[in-house]
Amino acid sequence: MSESEFADVTVQKKANIYFDGKVTSRTLIFADGSMKTLGIMQPGNYEFGTEKKELMEITSGDLEIMLPGADTWQPVKGGESFEVPAESKFSIRIQTVTDYCCSYLD
Repeated sequence: MSESEFADVTVQKKANIYFDGKVTSRTLIFADGSMKTLGIMQPGNYEFGTEKKELMEITSGDLEIMLPGADTWQPVKGGESFEVPAESKFSIRIQTVTDYCCSYLD
């Protein structure tokens, strides 16, 4: 198995749809109970809230993030990642169509 694929997962049929369809994802559930979402974000400005700590891996795209407690935007591009603390909010400005994988951490 390569870093670009997952094996032995359950995929939920129902899509997660946000911001009038500009952000969508599908939930993957692994045998150990861990979860990830795979999604696409269209250009725009969005704010998200977290329940668990999240690792956002950007597969492709160009964006900027404002993490909790930060006062400047941080550029992020395909091949990079960032973490967001649990029970927080972060803002994101998508410049180009962005493909991502979000891991929910304990």
